[in-house]
Amino acid sequence: MALVPQLIGAARGAAARSLLQLPSPVIARLAGAPVVVDGRTLDPEMQLVLRLQRLDGPAVEELSIRRGRRAIVASSRVAGGNQPIGAVTDRTIDGPAGPLGLRFYTPRGLSGRSPALLFLHGGGWIYGDLESHDALCRVLAEEAQVRVVAVDYRLAPEAPFPAAVEDALAAWDWLVTHAAGLGIDPSRIAVGGDSAGGNLAAVIAQQTVAAGAASPAFQLLIYPATDFAEKAPSRHTYAEGFFLTRAFMDLAEDNYLTGAEDRTDPRLSPLHGDVAGVAPAYVVTAGFDPLLDEGAAYADKLLDAGVRVEQVCEPGLIHGFANMVAMGKVAPNAVRRAAAALQRGLT
Repeated sequence: MALVPQLIGAARGAAARSLLQLPSPVIARLAGAPVVVDGRTLDPEMQLVLRLQRLDGPAVEELSIRRGRRAIVASSRVAGGNQPIGAVTDRTIDGPAGPLGLRFYTPRGLSGRSPALLFLHGGGWIYGDLESHDALCRVLAEEAQVRVVAVDYRLAPEAPFPAAVEDALAAWDWLVTHAAGLGIDPSRIAVGGDSAGGNLAAVIAQQTVAAGAASPAFQLLIYPATDFAEKAPSRHTYAEGFFLTRAFMDLAEDNYLTGAEDRTDPRLSPLHGDVAGVAPAYVVTAGFDPLLDEGAAYADKLLDAGVRVEQVCEPGLIHGFANMVAMGKVAPNAVRRAAAALQRGLT
Protein backbone atom coordinates (compact mmCIF):
# COMPACT_ATOMS: atom_id res chain seq x y z
CA MET A 1 0.00 0.00 0.00
CA ALA A 2 3.05 2.20 -0.15
CA LEU A 3 4.81 3.81 -3.02
CA VAL A 4 8.48 4.76 -2.53
CA PRO A 5 8.57 5.67 1.17
CA GLN A 6 11.76 7.68 1.66
CA LEU A 7 13.45 5.48 -0.90
CA ILE A 8 16.69 7.40 -0.97
CA GLY A 9 17.60 10.80 0.34
CA ALA A 10 17.89 13.66 -2.12
CA ALA A 11 21.61 13.95 -1.46
CA ARG A 12 22.12 10.39 -2.69
CA GLY A 13 19.59 10.53 -5.50
CA ALA A 14 21.91 11.30 -8.40
CA ALA A 15 24.54 8.88 -7.09
CA ALA A 16 22.01 6.08 -6.76
CA ARG A 17 20.72 6.57 -10.28
CA SER A 18 24.31 6.53 -11.54
CA LEU A 19 25.06 3.30 -9.68
CA LEU A 20 22.06 1.62 -11.30
CA GLN A 21 23.44 2.49 -14.74
CA LEU A 22 26.57 0.43 -14.12
CA PRO A 23 27.01 -2.95 -15.87
CA SER A 24 24.88 -5.72 -14.40
CA PRO A 25 27.82 -7.69 -12.96
CA VAL A 26 29.01 -4.61 -11.08
CA ILE A 27 25.52 -3.97 -9.70
CA ALA A 28 25.32 -7.59 -8.57
CA ARG A 29 28.61 -7.26 -6.67
CA LEU A 30 27.49 -4.04 -5.02
CA ALA A 31 24.14 -5.56 -4.08
CA GLY A 32 25.70 -8.42 -2.14
CA ALA A 33 24.91 -12.12 -1.84
CA PRO A 34 21.76 -13.15 -3.72
CA VAL A 35 18.50 -13.06 -1.76
CA VAL A 36 16.27 -16.04 -2.49
CA VAL A 37 12.79 -16.52 -0.98
CA ASP A 38 10.27 -19.16 -2.04
CA GLY A 39 12.39 -19.99 -5.07
CA ARG A 40 12.53 -16.38 -6.32
CA THR A 41 15.72 -14.33 -6.49
CA LEU A 42 15.56 -10.64 -5.68
CA ASP A 43 16.80 -8.64 -8.65
CA PRO A 44 20.23 -7.10 -7.89
CA GLU A 45 18.97 -3.63 -8.83
CA MET A 46 16.19 -3.92 -6.26
CA GLN A 47 18.64 -5.33 -3.73
CA LEU A 48 20.95 -2.37 -4.22
CA VAL A 49 18.03 0.06 -3.89
CA LEU A 50 17.08 -1.56 -0.59
CA ARG A 51 20.68 -1.30 0.67
CA LEU A 52 20.71 2.41 -0.16
CA GLN A 53 17.33 2.90 1.50
CA ARG A 54 18.64 1.50 4.77
CA LEU A 55 21.30 4.23 4.85
CA ASP A 56 18.73 7.02 5.00
CA GLY A 57 17.43 7.02 8.53
CA PRO A 58 13.87 6.36 9.67
CA ALA A 59 11.32 4.79 7.37
CA VAL A 60 8.33 6.88 6.38
CA GLU A 61 6.01 4.99 8.74
CA GLU A 62 8.20 6.17 11.64
CA LEU A 63 7.55 9.83 10.79
CA SER A 64 4.43 11.85 11.41
CA ILE A 65 1.98 11.48 8.53
CA ARG A 66 2.51 15.10 7.53
CA ARG A 67 6.30 14.68 7.39
CA GLY A 68 5.91 11.33 5.70
CA ARG A 69 3.84 12.88 2.92
CA ARG A 70 6.59 15.38 2.19
CA ALA A 71 9.26 12.67 2.30
CA ILE A 72 7.36 10.50 -0.15
CA VAL A 73 6.96 13.29 -2.68
CA ALA A 74 10.67 14.14 -2.42
CA SER A 75 11.82 10.54 -2.83
CA SER A 76 9.35 9.90 -5.65
CA ARG A 77 10.83 12.80 -7.58
CA VAL A 78 14.27 11.24 -7.23
CA ALA A 79 13.07 7.79 -8.29
CA GLY A 80 10.91 9.13 -11.12
CA GLY A 81 13.19 11.75 -12.61
CA ASN A 82 12.13 14.31 -15.18
CA GLN A 83 10.10 12.37 -17.74
CA PRO A 84 9.12 13.99 -21.07
CA ILE A 85 5.47 14.70 -21.81
CA GLY A 86 3.55 16.69 -24.40
CA ALA A 87 1.43 18.74 -22.03
CA VAL A 88 0.29 18.74 -18.39
CA THR A 89 -2.76 20.66 -17.18
CA ASP A 90 -4.33 20.86 -13.72
CA ARG A 91 -7.95 21.64 -12.97
CA THR A 92 -10.52 21.12 -10.23
CA ILE A 93 -14.02 19.71 -10.44
CA ASP A 94 -16.84 19.56 -7.93
CA GLY A 95 -16.26 16.55 -5.71
CA PRO A 96 -18.46 14.94 -3.05
CA ALA A 97 -16.93 17.08 -0.29
CA GLY A 98 -15.58 20.08 -2.18
CA PRO A 99 -13.08 20.74 -4.97
CA LEU A 100 -11.43 17.63 -6.38
CA GLY A 101 -8.11 18.02 -8.18
CA LEU A 102 -7.35 16.37 -11.52
CA ARG A 103 -4.20 16.43 -13.62
CA PHE A 104 -4.32 15.83 -17.38
CA TYR A 105 -1.37 14.35 -19.28
CA THR A 106 -1.31 14.56 -23.07
CA PRO A 107 1.50 12.66 -24.81
CA ARG A 108 3.52 14.19 -27.60
CA GLY A 109 2.09 13.79 -31.08
CA LEU A 110 -1.40 12.83 -29.93
CA SER A 111 -4.23 14.38 -31.92
CA GLY A 112 -7.93 13.80 -32.37
CA ARG A 113 -10.19 11.81 -30.09
CA SER A 114 -8.08 9.36 -28.14
CA PRO A 115 -8.30 6.69 -25.43
CA ALA A 116 -7.67 7.66 -21.81
CA LEU A 117 -6.72 6.28 -18.43
CA LEU A 118 -8.20 7.48 -15.15
CA PHE A 119 -5.31 6.95 -12.73
CA LEU A 120 -5.57 6.55 -8.93
CA HIS A 121 -2.28 6.83 -7.04
CA GLY A 122 -1.02 4.51 -4.34
CA GLY A 123 0.15 5.41 -0.86
CA GLY A 124 -1.96 3.39 1.55
CA TRP A 125 -4.87 5.86 1.35
CA ILE A 126 -2.85 8.16 3.63
CA TYR A 127 0.03 9.25 1.37
CA GLY A 128 0.46 10.27 -2.25
CA ASP A 129 -0.87 13.02 -4.48
CA LEU A 130 -0.55 14.39 -8.00
CA GLU A 131 3.17 15.03 -7.47
CA SER A 132 4.14 11.66 -6.06
CA HIS A 133 3.01 9.82 -9.21
CA ASP A 134 3.71 12.51 -11.76
CA ALA A 135 6.61 10.64 -13.39
CA LEU A 136 4.68 7.38 -13.64
CA CYS A 137 1.70 9.12 -15.23
CA ARG A 138 3.98 10.78 -17.77
CA VAL A 139 5.53 7.45 -18.75
CA LEU A 140 2.17 5.70 -19.04
CA ALA A 141 0.80 8.51 -21.22
CA GLU A 142 3.79 8.61 -23.54
CA GLU A 143 4.38 4.86 -23.79
CA ALA A 144 0.71 3.92 -24.26
CA GLN A 145 -0.19 7.03 -26.29
CA VAL A 146 -3.26 7.73 -24.16
CA ARG A 147 -4.43 10.73 -22.21
CA VAL A 148 -3.94 10.13 -18.50
CA VAL A 149 -6.16 11.82 -15.92
CA ALA A 150 -4.81 11.55 -12.38
CA VAL A 151 -7.06 12.06 -9.35
CA ASP A 152 -6.06 13.88 -6.15
CA TYR A 153 -8.56 12.03 -3.94
CA ARG A 154 -9.00 12.74 -0.24
CA LEU A 155 -6.64 11.00 2.18
CA ALA A 156 -7.01 9.51 5.64
CA PRO A 157 -6.92 10.15 8.53
CA GLU A 158 -8.53 13.47 7.63
CA ALA A 159 -10.98 11.66 5.36
CA PRO A 160 -11.21 7.92 6.12
CA PHE A 161 -13.12 5.27 4.16
CA PRO A 162 -15.26 5.70 2.08
CA ALA A 163 -14.00 9.18 1.12
CA ALA A 164 -11.39 7.93 -1.36
CA VAL A 165 -13.96 5.66 -3.00
CA GLU A 166 -16.46 8.49 -3.30
CA ASP A 167 -13.88 10.77 -4.90
CA ALA A 168 -12.71 8.05 -7.29
CA LEU A 169 -16.26 7.35 -8.46
CA ALA A 170 -17.00 11.07 -8.79
CA ALA A 171 -13.91 11.56 -10.94
CA TRP A 172 -14.91 8.60 -13.11
CA ASP A 173 -18.44 9.94 -13.60
CA TRP A 174 -17.14 13.40 -14.47
CA LEU A 175 -14.63 12.06 -16.98
CA VAL A 176 -17.19 9.91 -18.75
CA THR A 177 -19.67 12.80 -18.90
CA HIS A 178 -17.12 15.28 -20.27
CA ALA A 179 -15.07 12.91 -22.42
CA ALA A 180 -16.10 14.26 -25.80
CA GLY A 181 -15.21 17.83 -24.87
CA LEU A 182 -11.81 16.67 -23.63
CA GLY A 183 -10.89 14.93 -26.86
CA ILE A 184 -11.43 11.50 -25.29
CA ASP A 185 -13.27 8.57 -26.82
CA PRO A 186 -15.85 7.69 -24.13
CA SER A 187 -15.87 4.05 -25.21
CA ARG A 188 -12.11 3.69 -24.61
CA ILE A 189 -11.50 4.89 -21.05
CA ALA A 190 -9.51 2.65 -18.75
CA VAL A 191 -9.16 2.82 -15.00
CA GLY A 192 -5.95 2.00 -13.21
CA GLY A 193 -3.67 2.54 -10.27
CA ASP A 194 -0.95 1.11 -8.10
CA SER A 195 -1.39 -0.47 -4.68
CA ALA A 196 -4.14 1.49 -2.87
CA GLY A 197 -4.87 3.08 -6.24
CA GLY A 198 -5.21 -0.38 -7.77
CA ASN A 199 -7.73 -1.12 -5.05
CA LEU A 200 -9.75 1.99 -5.97
CA ALA A 201 -9.52 1.20 -9.69
CA ALA A 202 -10.91 -2.31 -9.11
CA VAL A 203 -13.68 -0.81 -6.98
CA ILE A 204 -14.66 1.58 -9.79
CA ALA A 205 -14.83 -1.32 -12.25
CA GLN A 206 -17.10 -3.33 -9.93
CA GLN A 207 -19.31 -0.49 -8.71
CA THR A 208 -20.06 0.94 -12.14
CA VAL A 209 -21.13 -2.46 -13.47
CA ALA A 210 -23.27 -3.07 -10.39
CA ALA A 211 -24.96 0.31 -10.88
CA GLY A 212 -25.57 -0.29 -14.58
CA ALA A 213 -23.54 2.83 -15.36
CA ALA A 214 -20.86 3.49 -17.95
CA SER A 215 -17.96 1.29 -16.93
CA PRO A 216 -14.25 1.14 -17.79
CA ALA A 217 -13.09 -0.48 -21.00
CA PHE A 218 -9.93 -1.83 -19.36
CA GLN A 219 -8.26 -2.15 -15.95
CA LEU A 220 -4.57 -1.55 -15.25
CA LEU A 221 -3.97 -2.96 -11.78
CA ILE A 222 -0.42 -2.61 -10.47
CA TYR A 223 0.21 -4.70 -7.32
CA PRO A 224 -3.32 -3.92 -6.07
CA ALA A 225 -4.43 -4.24 -2.46
CA THR A 226 -7.60 -6.34 -2.67
CA ASP A 227 -8.38 -7.84 0.74
CA PHE A 228 -8.87 -6.24 4.16
CA ALA A 229 -10.66 -9.30 5.54
CA GLU A 230 -7.84 -11.85 5.49
CA LYS A 231 -4.06 -11.65 5.42
CA ALA A 232 -2.59 -13.89 2.72
CA PRO A 233 0.74 -15.70 3.34
CA SER A 234 2.80 -13.18 1.34
CA ARG A 235 1.82 -10.47 3.82
CA HIS A 236 3.88 -12.38 6.39
CA THR A 237 6.63 -13.75 4.13
CA TYR A 238 7.65 -10.31 2.84
CA ALA A 239 6.60 -8.19 5.82
CA GLU A 240 10.12 -6.98 6.60
CA GLY A 241 13.09 -6.00 4.50
CA PHE A 242 11.44 -5.59 1.11
CA PHE A 243 10.30 -1.99 1.22
CA LEU A 244 6.59 -2.32 2.04
CA THR A 245 6.56 -3.32 5.70
CA ARG A 246 4.06 -4.67 8.18
CA ALA A 247 4.34 -1.40 10.13
CA PHE A 248 3.41 0.62 7.04
CA MET A 249 0.44 -1.60 6.26
CA ASP A 250 -0.78 -1.43 9.86
CA LEU A 251 -0.46 2.38 9.83
CA ALA A 252 -2.44 2.61 6.60
CA GLU A 253 -5.17 0.33 7.88
CA ASP A 254 -5.44 2.05 11.25
CA ASN A 255 -5.94 5.43 9.58
CA TYR A 256 -8.10 4.46 6.59
CA LEU A 257 -10.57 2.43 8.67
CA THR A 258 -12.63 3.68 11.59
CA GLY A 259 -13.21 0.20 13.01
CA ALA A 260 -16.90 -0.13 12.25
CA GLU A 261 -16.55 -1.29 8.65
CA ASP A 262 -17.43 -4.69 7.26
CA ARG A 263 -14.01 -5.74 5.99
CA THR A 264 -15.62 -7.81 3.24
CA ASP A 265 -17.35 -4.71 1.84
CA PRO A 266 -16.37 -4.78 -1.87
CA ARG A 267 -15.57 -1.06 -1.70
CA LEU A 268 -12.80 -2.03 0.74
CA SER A 269 -11.98 -5.54 -0.41
CA PRO A 270 -12.68 -6.01 -4.12
CA LEU A 271 -11.57 -9.64 -3.75
CA HIS A 272 -14.91 -10.18 -1.97
CA GLY A 273 -16.97 -8.40 -4.63
CA ASP A 274 -18.86 -9.51 -7.72
CA VAL A 275 -16.59 -9.28 -10.77
CA ALA A 276 -19.03 -10.62 -13.36
CA GLY A 277 -19.00 -8.35 -16.39
CA VAL A 278 -16.11 -6.12 -15.35
CA ALA A 279 -13.55 -4.92 -17.88
CA PRO A 280 -10.58 -6.95 -19.10
CA ALA A 281 -7.52 -6.40 -16.95
CA TYR A 282 -3.75 -6.41 -16.78
CA VAL A 283 -2.83 -7.43 -13.25
CA VAL A 284 0.86 -7.13 -12.41
CA THR A 285 2.37 -8.21 -9.11
CA ALA A 286 5.89 -8.08 -7.68
CA GLY A 287 7.58 -11.25 -6.49
CA PHE A 288 8.92 -9.70 -3.25
CA ASP A 289 5.77 -7.85 -2.23
CA PRO A 290 3.49 -8.46 0.75
CA LEU A 291 0.54 -7.87 -1.62
CA LEU A 292 1.69 -10.58 -4.04
CA ASP A 293 -0.86 -13.22 -3.07
CA GLU A 294 -3.94 -11.00 -2.97
CA GLY A 295 -3.09 -9.47 -6.34
CA ALA A 296 -2.73 -12.94 -7.84
CA ALA A 297 -5.93 -14.07 -6.12
CA TYR A 298 -7.83 -11.16 -7.66
CA ALA A 299 -6.53 -12.03 -11.13
CA ASP A 300 -7.65 -15.62 -10.56
CA LYS A 301 -11.09 -14.42 -9.46
CA LEU A 302 -11.44 -12.40 -12.65
CA LEU A 303 -10.40 -15.40 -14.75
CA ASP A 304 -12.87 -17.68 -12.95
CA ALA A 305 -15.63 -15.19 -13.79
CA GLY A 306 -14.75 -15.29 -17.49
CA VAL A 307 -13.02 -11.90 -17.54
CA ARG A 308 -10.10 -11.62 -19.95
CA VAL A 309 -6.99 -11.14 -17.82
CA GLU A 310 -3.28 -10.86 -18.48
CA GLN A 311 -1.65 -11.83 -15.21
CA VAL A 312 2.05 -10.97 -14.87
CA CYS A 313 4.37 -11.46 -11.90
CA GLU A 314 7.58 -9.46 -12.06
CA PRO A 315 9.42 -12.06 -9.98
CA GLY A 316 12.51 -10.13 -8.85
CA LEU A 317 10.86 -6.80 -8.10
CA ILE A 318 9.54 -5.12 -4.94
CA HIS A 319 6.47 -3.10 -4.11
CA GLY A 320 6.86 0.45 -5.38
CA PHE A 321 8.72 -0.41 -8.58
CA ALA A 322 6.22 1.55 -10.68
CA ASN A 323 7.51 4.81 -9.19
CA MET A 324 11.12 3.94 -10.08
CA VAL A 325 10.92 4.90 -13.75
CA ALA A 326 14.30 6.69 -13.58
CA MET A 327 16.06 3.96 -11.59
CA GLY A 328 18.07 1.37 -13.49
CA LYS A 329 16.52 -0.90 -16.09
CA VAL A 330 14.32 -3.56 -14.55
CA ALA A 331 11.67 -1.30 -12.98
CA PRO A 332 11.34 1.00 -16.04
CA ASN A 333 11.06 -2.06 -18.29
CA ALA A 334 8.28 -3.48 -16.12
CA VAL A 335 6.40 -0.18 -16.37
CA ARG A 336 6.83 -0.21 -20.15
CA ARG A 337 5.29 -3.67 -20.26
CA ALA A 338 2.32 -2.38 -18.29
CA ALA A 339 1.98 0.60 -20.63
CA ALA A 340 2.08 -1.72 -23.65
CA ALA A 341 -0.73 -3.79 -22.10
CA LEU A 342 -2.74 -0.61 -21.55
CA GLN A 343 -2.27 0.39 -25.16
CA ARG A 344 -3.36 -3.05 -26.37
CA GLY A 345 -6.36 -3.01 -24.07
CA LEU A 346 -7.62 0.27 -25.48
CA THR A 347 -6.95 -0.41 -29.15
